Amino acid sequence: MLKHIQVREYARLTTDTSASPTPDLAVIKPDTFNWLVSLSEQPNSGRFISFEKPDCLRLHSYVGYLQSPAGEGIEVLLKISNSEYDPQNGRAVLCKMLCSALHLPYKEAHAAQLTRMNLPIHEWIYHQFLAQLNGLVASGLRFDYLRIEEESRFIRGQLNVTAQQRQPAERAHLFHIRHDIYHPNRLENRLMKSALDYIQDNCRSPENWRLANELSHILDPVQSLTNPLNLMPRWSNSKTLDNYRDIKPWCEIILEKMNPHFQKGLHRGISLLFPMERLFEEHVAACLKKMVTSPWQLKTQASSKHMIEARDKLSDTDKNRFYLKPDLLIDHRGEHRYVMDTKWKLINSSNSQKNFDLSQSDIYQMFAYGHKYLSGNGDLVLIYPKHDKFTLPMPYFKLASDLRLWVIPFCVESNKLISGEWMNHFLTLTLS
Repeated sequence: MLKHIQVREYARLTTDTSASPTPDLAVIKPDTFNWLVSLSEQPNSGRFISFEKPDCLRLHSYVGYLQSPAGEGIEVLLKISNSEYDPQNGRAVLCKMLCSALHLPYKEAHAAQLTRMNLPIHEWIYHQFLAQLNGLVASGLRFDYLRIEEESRFIRGQLNVTAQQRQPAERAHLFHIRHDIYHPNRLENRLMKSALDYIQDNCRSPENWRLANELSHILDPVQSLTNPLNLMPRWSNSKTLDNYRDIKPWCEIILEKMNPHFQKGLHRGISLLFPMERLFEEHVAACLKKMVTSPWQLKTQASSKHMIEARDKLSDTDKNRFYLKPDLLIDHRGEHRYVMDTKWKLINSSNSQKNFDLSQSDIYQMFAYGHKYLSGNGDLVLIYPKHDKFTLPMPYFKLASDLRLWVIPFCVESNKLISGEWMNHFLTLTLS
């Protein structure tokens, strides 16, 4: 029986059975503890945990779902407040941000349904895949011509002359032929069938299982793949598969992140983790794109400026070094006007003794952006999540005589920047 544990970012995971579980502390099995340690040491896994004590781990700023081979599932939700804890709200916000990161439309109804059923985030991902697949089946799956080579009593298609000449006398009445059939067993459908089989075997939601079972019968002619991970990059992006575009990210997540059957060694299990810094950045960018008015454009991860120039001995020329890459850049025909950066951190606008919990490195970074992208004249923005200790924009900080830095809260529930004096300097944005 799978044990479900729910915590939030920066929670501690301990094997001490005397500890009392809270949203910031969970008791896990020693086998799960060891699995998490070994998982964090794998290449490309990210340092999502650190040791706090020999029997205690602390999660970093990652959210998602982990399921160890020991039979424990750990759902990690985002930390919107230091005090209040609302898992349903946290899950709904996470669903929105995940859709933004995947550049897909967010459907409130699907998330609200699973929130009411109190199911973890991976069940919501199953639901998104199944809903997309159900729509594809209703509109008609794409077929493809498949080459068949077989022996037949009748000639159909093309005769394989070479094989026919080698045919023994006792089988001379059979013909070696090649012909094409129009069949749904194309690669993309087989990848989706592989993901569907996994969901059918592992989902816990009755609604998800019912829909998966119905779709499995419809896709019965399509063969699953024994090792789909190597074939996922071969998914076609041709125009004929435009209606497959929205299901691809969900299929990829299920096959590559959630399916332990395709993993090797001691690391079998589900490791579906997303860095909150990146999710917040993608979500803010998606929301701001709707607020930027023409002819201005919002660019993400702009990298046209560098920190320094240094002489290159080999070419005897000056070479740019150290890219400066602000998260967001509002631009008009190459004239850079507004630079914005997002930070997933809970700051305190009333804590002036500790510089409002702002990081000194973040201020250095914005100072560099202001001088390289704005030539020391203009407005920059640091965007942090809104919470009970940061509800209103702060008065601007003066980085230079004509260079202002605004620190603004972004409400993840309403998907909007909080209005204030800063809006008078950003007429390109509409917050309605």
